[in-house]
Amino acid sequence: MNKVFIIGLPRTGTTSISVAMLDYGFKVAHTAYTQEAFNLADIISDAPCFSDYQQLDKLFPGSKFVYLERDLSLWLPSMQMLINKMKAQLDPNTGTFHPVLKRSFNQTFELDKTDIPDALTHLEKCYLNHRQQVLSYFDGRDDLIRINIRDEQSLTKLLTFLGLEVKGTPQFPHLNIGRNVACWDEYKHPNKVSANSSGPLRRKFFDYVGKRATT
Repeated sequence: MNKVFIIGLPRTGTTSISVAMLDYGFKVAHTAYTQEAFNLADIISDAPCFSDYQQLDKLFPGSKFVYLERDLSLWLPSMQMLINKMKAQLDPNTGTFHPVLKRSFNQTFELDKTDIPDALTHLEKCYLNHRQQVLSYFDGRDDLIRINIRDEQSLTKLLTFLGLEVKGTPQFPHLNIGRNVACWDEYKHPNKVSANSSGPLRRKFFDYVGKRATT
């Protein structure tokens, strides 16, 4: 197994699954903005994985992918809150967030193509489009698993998918509940990988992920 990419959208449980995997010995990056972060981590979630999974599939052959599902009635208000909190900093020109994060969000949620980016109808369309694209891309393959972390068997299914021994009925922690968005930053663990890990850069990597992902 090469890497494990968590390609569910924000507010589907990416922080919960990232924290859970730390205790199974994996080095985990919740968001990755440098090549070194991708090199160091065994498991990478959130941006840019949810937008760039096709490119990452080619860059890291033999990897596994985890698509996180969430009931729309729960995901929509949670995502609406997140977009409202982040939209000023996601602006491609004036926002202060990392360029990889801005590109990933703007590509997936079309923030620059709609007058009301937090409209429930718009967000629902983005969710359904993303899900359909993922399912179409991985159709007929066995390297994708779909789970909903609210399902009490979901962590067992994931561990089995990753070839790990399962003891009892392990459960995912439920983090970033309500308006919380930064539990990962507050969580301390030696297996955490910084999204901005520094190391030797290969321009080809960033050209491939950054440029190809927008075509």
